[in-house]
Amino acid sequence: MVDKEEVRLRRTIGLKKDEYFLDGKHITKTEVMNLLESAGFSRSNPYYVVQQGKIASLTLMKDSERLDLLKEIGGNKRKQIIQVVQYLDERLRELDEEKEELRKYQQLDKKRKSLEYTIYDKELQDARRKLEEVEEARTKVSEKSSERYNAVLDSHERLKELDKMSKDLTKELQGLNKDKEVLEIEQAEAIKKQTALELDVKDLEERMSGNMQAKDDAIKQLRMLQNEIQESTEELNRIKPLYDNQLKKEENITKGIMEREKQLSILYQKQGRATQFSSKAARDKWLQREIEDLEKVLYSNSSQCNWEMQLSGEALENWLVCVEVVVMSSGYGTLFLLPLFVSLQEATMREEQKLQEEIFGLNEELERLDSSIERRKAEIKELESSISKSRFNSQKTERDKLQDQRKSLWEKESKLSAEIDKLKSEVEKAEKSLDHATPGDVRRGLNSIRKICREYNIGGVFGPIIELLNCDEKFFTAVEVTAGNSLFHVVVETDEISTQIIRHLNSLKGGRVTFIPLNRVKAPHVTYPQSSDVIPLLKKLNFSSKFAPAFAQVSSFLSVNGHEF
Repeated sequence: MVDKEEVRLRRTIGLKKDEYFLDGKHITKTEVMNLLESAGFSRSNPYYVVQQGKIASLTLMKDSERLDLLKEIGGNKRKQIIQVVQYLDERLRELDEEKEELRKYQQLDKKRKSLEYTIYDKELQDARRKLEEVEEARTKVSEKSSERYNAVLDSHERLKELDKMSKDLTKELQGLNKDKEVLEIEQAEAIKKQTALELDVKDLEERMSGNMQAKDDAIKQLRMLQNEIQESTEELNRIKPLYDNQLKKEENITKGIMEREKQLSILYQKQGRATQFSSKAARDKWLQREIEDLEKVLYSNSSQCNWEMQLSGEALENWLVCVEVVVMSSGYGTLFLLPLFVSLQEATMREEQKLQEEIFGLNEELERLDSSIERRKAEIKELESSISKSRFNSQKTERDKLQDQRKSLWEKESKLSAEIDKLKSEVEKAEKSLDHATPGDVRRGLNSIRKICREYNIGGVFGPIIELLNCDEKFFTAVEVTAGNSLFHVVVETDEISTQIIRHLNSLKGGRVTFIPLNRVKAPHVTYPQSSDVIPLLKKLNFSSKFAPAFAQVSSFLSVNGHEF
């Protein structure tokens, strides 16, 4: 409704707009129509304006249409309009009431919102406080996590150092075991030599009973042999502390290895080269039995030699003691002792003179025999020198050379064994890492393929892609990222072989594997970008030429590496 007598109505028409303005205020088209109708310009009775074609429509109008037009002109529409206006007034009153209710509602809603705001603000403060507490706890946990992560890194570093130390100690232990074996062999040779020398002594003692000169020679030779035995014993005594020291060092190293094995949870098994005995207990038992036998023989020979050397002096001394006891027990005292002693002294002098003559004759005979022996010895030495020069020296030199060669081979064997153990350990670690990186079904499939080929004797299976290629270490990451699971595709010679293996795989439910038959694949033609900083990855891989179609078939390897190497 407009309370003015005059108003200004303006309509603005554009390409995308059609707007109405009442006294400069924007209104809708419906409000314009209502305003015109309230002013008497009704769309239902538009006869104040003769529209184009209206007269023609009136002349051509039907009777029923003319009747409706007369009723409309007569005021029937006005009554309807009045009813509508009354309804609108009643509706406006209701709207005023609703407006009042709305005002009250808005006041209450505003109060409600203020209360909700207060509650939400309080909850927000509580949430922020709790969030700060959680953030503080998270910071502490993050610090602890960082500390534990650093501790884990330190533990890994220490684990690597201990692993390296354990490998070094294992190598040293193997070297000590080889040295111990060498010492045991030398000890066995020394025992054999001592046994041979003692047997020679026994033979010489048997021949010594022939004559005194042979006895003296045997005694001299015995002394020489005893000196050699003493030297051998001293050599053994010199070797024994070193051997004991090596045993103690071995025990210390073994204890250290056991402690590190407990920390690392890895079991290292000692491996050594087999000796001439099946076990250490058998070797110790044999050595103890040989030592007891040799001690018995040595004690018996030494007792016999000492008895023969002391026999003459003991007989004379015992005889004099017996004489003195007989005289003193007869009761005559020195009355008979002096003549008896004088006669005994004269007899002794005569015996001494006789012995001197015999000794002089024996000395002449001894000199003659010595000269003969020296002459024979010279002849023997000449013969021995001529023989030894041609045989013994060459054999001894050859033996020493072979012993040195054997020691060097033992050392080389020890180094190679240690290197093999190290490589085996690295291979096991690499296989474990590969198993963790391989999908479970693919890993089971590869294991099943190996088992099927072994059981059914299937040939023409070359293995997965990853086992057929080799490249520089700096390309490992690029190959892993670009190829992905294609590295585990199995290359076979023909599609018949793959069909046969797949049939067995399905029957065993042994996993999933992708095959690349060489008789079916064809290398696609690829045009690489021509740029100085682009290198095709396929050209950086090393593999057999017969597998080239299989590698070319794997599209990942045809991708171009954009880094300059």
